[in-house]
Amino acid sequence: MKLQRMNRRALTLGALAVSGALALTACGSDDTGSNGGGDATSTAKAGSIDCGDAKGQLLADGSSAQKNAIDAWVKQFTAQCSGVQINYKGSGSGAGITAFNQGQVAFAGSDSALDSEEIAASKEVCSGGQGIDLPMVGGPIAVSYNVPGVDNLVLDAPTLAKIFDSKIKKWNDEAIKKLNPDAELPDLNIQPFHRSDESGTTDNFTKYLIAATPENWKYEGGKAWQADGGQAASGSSGVAQQVSQTSGAISYMELSYAEGMDVVAIDTGAAEPVKASTDGATKAIADAEVVGTGKDLALEINYKTKAEGAYPITLVTYEIVCDKGNKAETLPATKAFLNYIASEDGQGLLADAGYAPIPDDIIAKVRTTIEGLS
Repeated sequence: MKLQRMNRRALTLGALAVSGALALTACGSDDTGSNGGGDATSTAKAGSIDCGDAKGQLLADGSSAQKNAIDAWVKQFTAQCSGVQINYKGSGSGAGITAFNQGQVAFAGSDSALDSEEIAASKEVCSGGQGIDLPMVGGPIAVSYNVPGVDNLVLDAPTLAKIFDSKIKKWNDEAIKKLNPDAELPDLNIQPFHRSDESGTTDNFTKYLIAATPENWKYEGGKAWQADGGQAASGSSGVAQQVSQTSGAISYMELSYAEGMDVVAIDTGAAEPVKASTDGATKAIADAEVVGTGKDLALEINYKTKAEGAYPITLVTYEIVCDKGNKAETLPATKAFLNYIASEDGQGLLADAGYAPIPDDIIAKVRTTIEGLS
């Protein structure tokens, strides 16, 4: 049954890609995955999209976590703005930032805000300006697992850290038993999978472990996986595929890629463990703080939140664009597309596609910033 659901979801993505008539090409190292965008797009109001002077081709690359959302947005936007072709390849956040700072793409998607070195490099391609972070997509990072006979698994930060650091190696380990006293946990080897490519999802997942259980996760974090052990797969869809086909597997991925699989409920210290959901992610993002300066809207997530219903392992995907110095031939299409995806209609697609809309007060700042791009 789970495989059937995943196959139906894959067919939905295929239909979306065909009907959008897009050539999804660019530079990088991630991919597509199962897509909820087919249902979501039916709610959009294509007539509300302002194409302005948009025309030509936009190349973009980056976060695979937002790929399914981008596909849904592109389908709606290009149906209304027929003179524009948008090619977004979800090659991973690291590849997207590299492509942006090499001047290869009009914008990039990243699940991590630009660091100081990346901002400095962006000034070489943003004439008179720099790259800025525009929070556009929220998403819970689901921890998916494949353990026969176990449908409702609860884990906490220390236990997760020990699993992904290869310190806990069996599913019937005492630490897991304590959190799941009613579960029939098998004597089965744990098969943890992590991303092989540089990934903002990895960055955010390990930021959660660093913040929530620093005594059990002593790595510095970043887009590249640092712990020893485990197995690697490329892209969000790569780790999702490994979990779906490997008994005993566990991995982290953006929620839309976990369709049809079992997901962990996280014990945060709140009254009830919290499963990954768009509503839980929005509650976590609402607890975030804007830490960017100037037009940069980088956010700092509170990974240690104990608010009821807030899901702590949440990422924000940014669209990275020049505040000044955008290429004249792509600026109109870039602004038109970003204006649409930040709009009420654009954000309205996200929940049905398995993503979390950006809270109102933050997305209002994004809209104002887009209008001022030059």
